[in-house]
Amino acid sequence: MRYISTRGQAPVLSFSEAMMTGLARDGGLYVPESVPVMTQADIAALAGLPYEEVAFRVMWPFLGDTFSKDEFRGLIAKAYAGFGHAARAPLVQLGPNHFLLELFHGPTLAFKDFAMQLIGQMMQAALAKSGERITIVGATSGDTGSAAMEAFRGLSNVDLFILYPHGRVSEVQRRQMTTPAEANVRAIAMDGDFDDCQARVKDMFNDLAFRDEVRLAGVNSINWARILSQVVYYFSSAVSLGAPQREVSFTVPTGNFGDIFAGYIARAMGLPIAQLVIATNQNDILDRALRSGEYRTDGVKPSISPSMDIQVSSNFERVLFDAYGRDGAAVSALMAELRGGGFNISQGALEMLRDTFASGRCSEAETQATIRSAFADTGEVLCPHSAVGVKVAEGHLGTVPMITLATAHPAKFPDAVEAAMGTRPGLPDRMADLFDRPERVTRMPNDLAALQAHIREGIAN
Repeated sequence: MRYISTRGQAPVLSFSEAMMTGLARDGGLYVPESVPVMTQADIAALAGLPYEEVAFRVMWPFLGDTFSKDEFRGLIAKAYAGFGHAARAPLVQLGPNHFLLELFHGPTLAFKDFAMQLIGQMMQAALAKSGERITIVGATSGDTGSAAMEAFRGLSNVDLFILYPHGRVSEVQRRQMTTPAEANVRAIAMDGDFDDCQARVKDMFNDLAFRDEVRLAGVNSINWARILSQVVYYFSSAVSLGAPQREVSFTVPTGNFGDIFAGYIARAMGLPIAQLVIATNQNDILDRALRSGEYRTDGVKPSISPSMDIQVSSNFERVLFDAYGRDGAAVSALMAELRGGGFNISQGALEMLRDTFASGRCSEAETQATIRSAFADTGEVLCPHSAVGVKVAEGHLGTVPMITLATAHPAKFPDAVEAAMGTRPGLPDRMADLFDRPERVTRMPNDLAALQAHIREGIAN
């Protein structure tokens, strides 16, 4: 299995190399040269299997010779042992043909745990074989950071630095990043929004001298291994509702486009997905792009669903690569235009995107109303991001079962949930002392040189 860059000018890598590299050296994102296809019999055979075995069967064809079968099964078992639900990703029915996929039973109460816990195990195993040490730098709009902290805290061969936008994450999200006591994980509260944090991380990767000096690696959804880990729950949930004999649809609350791109890969592997619905909050650049054909940034507006407050959706580049016939030069030109504010999508590429995805937008008022109505009608307490998904999904319901991804536990956003429905969701018992733990964080300006100096100092101590 070989991996190529969306911009066509970086070395072709193995799975292990792509996982440890993160962003390609030409600034692009790695994708598989071809997507392995599962037969209908292969998919049907997933029915009734434990989540861990589904993960093994779905992911194994992408790994090449990185791990032995027994080794990879062991890594999967360790990754999901700390989840708080035996099914790992259980389905709850909201209404006729509408189901909620609960992805918040991991250690940090967000869907990012599915990928981060596994990539932590895989990276640790790969580093143990090579004897190398790496520096991971990531940007987060809230959930990636805490999931990464949990996955890499205390590891002897990894230094982790997480940049988050100061004042733009929930208090629970912030404390999950600032309270780990292990010296190898560090939180940086950066001035600006998530797009600024993400841009500085990409700048570090594109500074090849710095990248090589600190052995830089990434765990944002720019990392292919993150995407692959998320493909699994599309298969597990679809099979539980009758796939492959029955089509299913998915609605995905979307910010950086990684989670719905995992659904795109699942469909390419043979999973019969009727609709892939992009659900955006008021930062609706993806919905606008599909409707208008223009991908143009207009500033991030803070919302009650902060993990979706993104205008530059990194993983959109991956689907543009396919929409433009895997033409790396065309993608490079688009990304250069994006630095100037945006680009127009060609007619042929736009037709491919519209054939592949549906989309919708949910306002702040609609998000609050959906939290209230879901609780009143079903007893289900939704986080604001999941509420965005549920609201948009309601406009796409039909005869095909719709699965909406519930991306975070409501207790991660207690103020927004309480304001919407009058009841404050509580944290699970294992996190009850979160607000009593001492915090450790560095406030920094949006300045590449200052950030690089801070990282150099951190890994030297």
